[in-house]
Order: sequence, then C-alpha cells, then structure tokens
Amino acid sequence: MPRTRPDILFIMTDQQRFDTIAALGNSHIYTPNLDRLVRRGITFSNAYATCPVCVAARYTVRTGCEPPTTRVFSNAKANPVTGQPAEMEARCGHYLARTMARLGYRTFGIGKFHTAPWDEDLGYETLWRCEETYHPPKREGDDYGSWLSREHPEFDFLEQPMGERTEMYYLPQRSPLPAELGGEWWTADRAVQEIANSNDSRPFFGFISFVGPHPPLAPPIPFNRMYNPDRMPDPILGNAEEDHLDEEISFMRYAVWADAINPALVKIVKARYYGEITYLDHCLGRILDAIEAGSNPDKILICFFSDHGDLLGDHHGWQKQNFFAGACRVPFLLSWPAGLSAGTVRNEILSLVDLFGIATEAAGASELREGIDVLKMLRGECAPRDYLVGMVEVPGSQDFKVMVVTNEWKYIFMANGGREQLFNLGDDPDELLNCVSSSSRIRNELYALAVKACRVPGASDALDGNKLRAFPFRERERTRIYQFDRSRGVVSFPDKPEEELKGFDPATIRRIE
Repeated sequence: MPRTRPDILFIMTDQQRFDTIAALGNSHIYTPNLDRLVRRGITFSNAYATCPVCVAARYTVRTGCEPPTTRVFSNAKANPVTGQPAEMEARCGHYLARTMARLGYRTFGIGKFHTAPWDEDLGYETLWRCEETYHPPKREGDDYGSWLSREHPEFDFLEQPMGERTEMYYLPQRSPLPAELGGEWWTADRAVQEIANSNDSRPFFGFISFVGPHPPLAPPIPFNRMYNPDRMPDPILGNAEEDHLDEEISFMRYAVWADAINPALVKIVKARYYGEITYLDHCLGRILDAIEAGSNPDKILICFFSDHGDLLGDHHGWQKQNFFAGACRVPFLLSWPAGLSAGTVRNEILSLVDLFGIATEAAGASELREGIDVLKMLRGECAPRDYLVGMVEVPGSQDFKVMVVTNEWKYIFMANGGREQLFNLGDDPDELLNCVSSSSRIRNELYALAVKACRVPGASDALDGNKLRAFPFRERERTRIYQFDRSRGVVSFPDKPEEELKGFDPATIRRIE
C-alpha cells in the first residue's frame, strides 16, 4: 500500500442494476468504459444497498451509518427516536465530504444528491447540483437547470428536460436534448474540470453522482436506438403470488403506471434502460480519459457504485424498495492501481455503508462508523462480514421489511402479514423458490439475526418482545404518483382538460429554430 495519500473519486449512478456490465457477463449490453474499470481493479460481486431507495441510500453513503441511525428508511426522513440527537450529523458524525475536508482534502461534489431539504449543506467546498426534478423557486437553485436555461434558452420551454415522468415513467422515450446537453454530459464536463484543477496542492476527494439510468428512460440520440428490443433478455418471473408477497411491489407497480406494461413493452423498456447505461458509460469514459491524461493516474482511487437497482420487470415488478436482487444488489468496482490488484472478482458481502471507511482509510485516518474496513480486509488484516442486514420503511410500521443475507442464503421478513421468504442463493440465484418451510433451521437462524439487528434504538419498534412485530395483512389503497415540474407550479393533471389551456400563449414558448 502506498504511503502517500491518493486522490479519491467516487462515481455513483442512480438505479443501475448489478448485472449491467458487459465485462461481468452481460452479453447484451455495451459498456466499454465500465469494462475499463473492471480491468483496472476489483469487482465486488456481492454488494448491497441495505435500504434500496434513493434518499435512504444516499444518507447511508454520506454518513457511514445504516438506516436505524440515519432514520431514513425510504425517500422520507423519519423522526429520531428517544435518545437520538435531532440533527443528522449530531447522530452520525460529520458527512463524508466534511470529514474528508477536515483530513486535508480538496472536496467537490457534482450531480444528484437528493437531500432533504433539497439544498442541504453537505460539506463540499465546491458543489454542482444536477437533480432529477426541480424545486420552487423555479429551477435557479439547480446548477444544471440554470445552466441549460442560461446557455441554451431555446430549450427553456421544456418542463422536464430529462424526460417526461408521471404516466410516462416507464414508457420508452428519447431525450428532448442532444447528448452533449444532457445532465450526464454536463456532470462529466464539471468532473473533468475539477480533476484537471492543478491550482491546489491538496489531494482531492470528488463525488460524481449521475442521474441516470433512473427513469424516465429517455436516452439521447443515438443511444436511444442502440438496442433491438427483440434481442433483450426476458425478465425473471416466478409465481406471481409468491413474487408479490411483498405488497410494496404490486403497490409501486400501480403507482408508477407500470401496470400498463405488457411482455413486449418490457423488452422495449429494457432496451432504453440499456441505452441510458451506455450513454452514462460514454460520459464515464470522458472522466477516465481525464484521469489517464494526468501526471499519475495510478495514484487515483476510483470507486464506482449505484445507490440501488430496479426490478425492471423481474418478479412481475418495477422500481426498488424491496429485497429481490434486481433492486438491492448493486455494481461495486474499486480500483487503485498503485495499491490494489487489478482484474479480480471478490465475493465478500459489501454494503454502501462501507464506502465511508474506504475513503477515510485511503486518506490515512480510518473511520468505519457502521461499516467494515474494506481496504484492510483486502490486505488480510480483518475478517469479512458473515452477514448483512437491510431494512426498508420505518420499524414498527406495517410496511416495515428486514432482510438478512449471507453468501448462501437470503431471508426476508415483512411486517405486513408476517410474510416470509427464504432463498438459497447458491442453488436458486434468481430467487424463485421460497424455502421457508423446507429449510426451517436456516430460517430460524436468520430470523434470530434479524431480531438481533433490531435491538438498537432506531429499530427496536420493529420488535414485539423477542419476535419481529407482525400485522394482519392489508392491501394499501392504490394511488398514482404524479411527478410534474413543481418549480413551474405544475403538480397534477387538471380536473377538466380545458383548464390546462388557461393563459396558454404559444408565442411565449421558445422553440428550436
């Protein structure tokens, strides 16, 4: 291990499945630059988001703490429990960027951060925001949105420049912008600029956070037509009743209009999803080129990962916020030519919570918080974890779920109905055969670990004595999610179609000449 501190670059995508890299076995996708990263370092094939939803996963990364401590179990923050400080950094410690700055690093963050509140101070010296949606007042608070309006006013009429949402969430689209004006391209431009900054003698810690391939699936030309839907792999489908034991899956399927997706459309959607990933891969290549053009590229530690995945039709479902592999397993590539072996695959269980320790250990001041020291593990100086626990939704609520995963087994408990699933990951990697009844000893062992994991202040409400709290099963009322441009006062469909034309003046809309 080198004694000088490396530059450190974290690169995160949003909603990218673990199985979307060509070099790792997906023959249907083209990812030459992710393949470069695979060759440059170590692939962790068993990495998880312990709370697979955007906001929760991001707070895990920036705090180094799991949801019972952050109290973020979904896209909303839960209140701290008695005895926990009210403020996040008081509970968890300084955010990662602030911690790295205190260790003497120049820090910059670029892209989607999905904080609550949206403009929360994350501790970066330089921060460029490119969020997927805009907040009042208008879009001036978003660096990418304001840049697009200022530099390319011909596109200012677009309410959703990254693709239409709401009922179009999982309908294939093409970006309304050329590739070089998209949010991912803009993010890569800023990253190249920061990496090339030679006016600062300090090492840098950079966090690049791409919006894609999060829906809507709207890759720009020519990435929108790279993949023939007829050549896309079929989704993984089990028994529909078993697949939907987690009521969240059927609820979200309706909420995002995915109930309109037929088998043919599944493949079309996947083709656009792959197009989004290849667009991201192209932008990633520009960042890697900038690193390799530097004076000492082998000195830079790069970690590539995603916040969670997407069922993408697997198990008759869409979205995340569940514990099937497509939603909670993530790509996790770690490379540092000066300090780590290259072109290797490891199967130790990793969590997004481990990223905090990777950065601080590489910086020479290891601070693990609730993760493990991955770099020391790779040097044989500490043991890997035996199992990992994940949680979704607030403990003690009817929608709470807990997962325990080992290298061989995955157990899932759902408070809604006290439902359970147990999968033998070695024999059944697609998670199709529920072994709860046939493997009761394993079920009991993993159930006990789930109970143990809930015996902490932020999760103890999930317990009823020595058992996990269960509720009589109930199906939630089906509702649709509306996602319009709130920065322009658009929040829903009108009650009457004609209401949308009040005050409409085509002359005020800037059009592409």
